[in-house]
Amino acid sequence: MAHETASAPQANAPKTAARVTPNAAVREGRRPRVLILGAGFAGLHAAQALAKHPVDVTIVDRRNHHTFQPLLYQVALAVLSPANIAQPIRTIFRNKPNVEVLMDEATSFDLEAHSVQLRSGATLNYDYLIVATGSTHSYFGHDEWARLAPGLKSVEDATEIRRRVLLAFELAERQMVETGSHPPLNFVIIGGGPTGVELAGAISDIARLYMKRDFRHIDPAMARVMILEGGPRILPSYPEDLSQKAVEQLHNIHVEVHTNARVTEIQPGYVIAANNQNNDEKIEAVVTLWAAGVQASSLGKLLGVETDKRGCVLVNLQLNPPGHPEIFVCGDLAHVEENGHQVPGVAQPAMQMGDHAARMIAQDLDHKPRTNFHYFDKGDMATIGRKHAVAKVEWPFKAHWGGIPAWATWLVVHIFFLIGFRNRLSVLFEWAYTYFTFSRGARLITGDHTLVGWNAQQGVAAELRHTPDGSAPIRPPVGVIGHPIDVSHLPEPASSKQPA
Repeated sequence: MAHETASAPQANAPKTAARVTPNAAVREGRRPRVLILGAGFAGLHAAQALAKHPVDVTIVDRRNHHTFQPLLYQVALAVLSPANIAQPIRTIFRNKPNVEVLMDEATSFDLEAHSVQLRSGATLNYDYLIVATGSTHSYFGHDEWARLAPGLKSVEDATEIRRRVLLAFELAERQMVETGSHPPLNFVIIGGGPTGVELAGAISDIARLYMKRDFRHIDPAMARVMILEGGPRILPSYPEDLSQKAVEQLHNIHVEVHTNARVTEIQPGYVIAANNQNNDEKIEAVVTLWAAGVQASSLGKLLGVETDKRGCVLVNLQLNPPGHPEIFVCGDLAHVEENGHQVPGVAQPAMQMGDHAARMIAQDLDHKPRTNFHYFDKGDMATIGRKHAVAKVEWPFKAHWGGIPAWATWLVVHIFFLIGFRNRLSVLFEWAYTYFTFSRGARLITGDHTLVGWNAQQGVAAELRHTPDGSAPIRPPVGVIGHPIDVSHLPEPASSKQPA
């Protein structure tokens, strides 16, 4: 999911109305039962809106908490703790007596009987069904890569990435003491979309700024952070000028960007990337992270309706699969097209889809015709690191921003859309504390203390050993991966010893 969160009233929404066969509950004059699968942005917004209407709502989610996904990368890189960006679903709805929450998972559907089978063995009946179970990682047929290159979709993913990144520095320090050398601290991010760019910027920040005084035998600033993007430019969903702004800002914080670099193999301790000439290069990596692709939740195919190649359910402009006006599919799981273009699977349309599904149910209750969904795009944002970001502003005016204005806007928007006053306050405090003290308080390594591929590294020879006078090691020469971005026209980035 891209990391833009703004939502808004659906201005200029089409007035086209659709007459549907009245729902059985509406015909019979009884209180409808609404079943919502998934408590992400779409499911949460639908439930919050439906809580105001005479319906009984059941939310089913396999986790007990809602996660604010746009800030997951900040948990992954030790800026925030998981509790800062997650809220128990029950807590959100504790003052909504017509909303109940079940921690379970749907496994099958009986669309004729209007029922859902849960993993626990229970069966839930519904009058309306809202399916909003989102998306997961796609490794393009190489599921074995998942354990070697984790993606970022959940709190568990974030804490695993945090463990690997921090552990790499700890193991390097220990090995330096024991042997006088350590493997190159190469961090490879596969994929140059918003998630990949944000992860790369955050790793660079933590290495150059926040840990520079923490170690005695290694220099964290010598870490090498690389983005491998298979396409011709990073942030491909953004305008080209913002992609270029992102490259310039990444260059300033010592992140290498390689485009047309198609990863063909991931192994413990290294990846293989091919360029346009199909020349392969082996790149050593102490940590490899995946940000290259997503696929829809498996529930889309379990519904038994038509899906696209990513598993997204094809829905009409009322967000219903053909022939099923009682079912709404929202968020990343929905394939809905407007003006010939697919609505993107990111946070803002998910919120708007959840609101729309609830509104259509309310219109059924009032015996009013349904209206088409309209995506009101307020813009896209991606943060690149401390005081670095890009923003495509679409509302209330149009602008393309980079640097501090984009970064400040990103901060404000994400604070505003966090669930819960306490979360907003704690995140604001953590950001302010980090900004002024250059200290991050969530640098905890939990779980396994081994790192996949560390023993597979070739280690370093004389090039990376400290010189007798104690000066920092010199990075060895590296080859060309894919198509390195030309940064010769850019000024040299500031010294890693100085705050950016």
